[in-house]
Amino acid sequence: MWIYGRNPVLEALKEGRVRRVLVARGVEAWLLRELERLGAEYTLVPRIELDTLLKTTHHQGLAAEVEEPRYATLEEAFSLAEARGEMPLLVFLDGITDPRNYGAMIRSALALGAHGVVSEERRSAPLSPLALKASAGAALKLPVVKVKNLPRALEAVKERGLWVYGLDVRGEKTPKELDFQRPLALVLGSEGEGMRRLVRESCDELFRIPIRKEAESLNASVALGIALYAVALGRGVG
Repeated sequence: MWIYGRNPVLEALKEGRVRRVLVARGVEAWLLRELERLGAEYTLVPRIELDTLLKTTHHQGLAAEVEEPRYATLEEAFSLAEARGEMPLLVFLDGITDPRNYGAMIRSALALGAHGVVSEERRSAPLSPLALKASAGAALKLPVVKVKNLPRALEAVKERGLWVYGLDVRGEKTPKELDFQRPLALVLGSEGEGMRRLVRESCDELFRIPIRKEAESLNASVALGIALYAVALGRGVG
C-alpha cells in the first residue's frame, strides 16, 4: 500500500512500517535531512512519477510503500486509557464514508484526548491513503477499530461501564447540561442522515451543538472536534 503526504510518511518511518520511500526532485532540503535522520533510504524521482503512481498531485513530494494498516481492538483502546490513568473516552462513527472526514476525525480524536475511534466495517471509509493523509499521521498513533455491528459494540462498552452520548441535531440537551466526569462513548452519525435508529436508541443521552439557524449544520469533523473539546472542558482539561 502506498501512502503519501509528509506527516503520514514521517510517522510511518518512526513506526518502522516503511518498505521504501520515493521523493520528488526539488523538495526542500530540510525534508531530505529529516528522512536521513530517520534512517530512511529514499529514491529521488520526477514529481510526475509520483503524480502517476498515486493518482493525485497532493502528495507533497513524498510517498512510501507500507504494510496495510492494522486495525486495533476495543481492548487496545481501553488499555490506552488505563495506561494514561484516564477515564475512557471512545469515539463511535456511524456512516462516515468520506475518507477526508474520517481521517480528520481521527486527527481530532487524537488531539483532544480520545482513546480510540470505532466504526462499522460496512458503513465506514477504510484507512485508505487519503484517510491517512487527512489524519496527518494520527491514525498510526491512536487505536482505530472496526466492528461488525455498531449497536452491539455500543452495548458491549455499556456493559463495561461507559455512558453513551450521541451527537444529534435533534438532541434536547447541550454540552453544558451533560456530565462528562464519567467513562464515555461519544457517537456521531453522517452529515446527511445522522445516526441510524438502532445506534440512536443505544444512546443514554442525545445532545446538540447550538448553532445559528441560517447555518443549518456543521461539517461532521468540525462537530466532533467541538464535542470532544466540550468533554475536555467538562473533565477539567484545557
